[in-house]
Amino acid sequence: MDRYNKITEKNPREIVLLKAFPCAWGRCRFCDYIDDNSRDEEAMIRLNRQVLANVTGELGVLEVIDSASCFELPKQTLADIRDIVKAKNIHRLFFESHWIYRHRLDEMREYFGCPITYKIGVETFDNDFRENYLNKHADFTSPEEVARWFDSPCIMVGIKGQTKEMIARDVEILKKYFRLGTVNVYTDNTTDVKRDEELVQWFAKEYAWLKDDPSVEVLYENTDFGVGD
Repeated sequence: MDRYNKITEKNPREIVLLKAFPCAWGRCRFCDYIDDNSRDEEAMIRLNRQVLANVTGELGVLEVIDSASCFELPKQTLADIRDIVKAKNIHRLFFESHWIYRHRLDEMREYFGCPITYKIGVETFDNDFRENYLNKHADFTSPEEVARWFDSPCIMVGIKGQTKEMIARDVEILKKYFRLGTVNVYTDNTTDVKRDEELVQWFAKEYAWLKDDPSVEVLYENTDFGVGD
């Protein structure tokens, strides 16, 4: 499992994949990332310290991800991250959070004392598909509502049941309402949500221009950020 990498193309930053407690929601239909969760706090703290020891601060920006939300990281790990932010002169953090924590985002900003770019796994702005099929438990009704709280949504493409129109609308919303965003091309995993290969091929051709868009990162594999398994 690779847990540290340097991203040098779009939005240069160091990135770490840490261990966290189980996701507070943990029932998204498509997600088996929660297998990386743990309840052994001491072991998580030890592992996270080993991963964080790789951070140099040379890019001034650090992204911290885990298989839940940043709010599920052990308190000691948060303290360790804060120490690194100060020691390595990091001037911006990237964190990811579930929608249910939207009212607590400023807690992290105050704790770390530096700007935080918040990502959120939206998956799609099609409310019916997101809530009734993907079971995301993110009951916003408009992109403006998401943009009120979060800086950078992650959308997912290439799922059986999606349509070209849904994807086109999601990309349009991403570009219209947000400064940054990520597109995750779905890869089959242990869940019953399946990849639509024809839709993936259409997306790759239709949206090839996103490769040159500095504000959108497209992940064709789960490990394209250089972390994960």
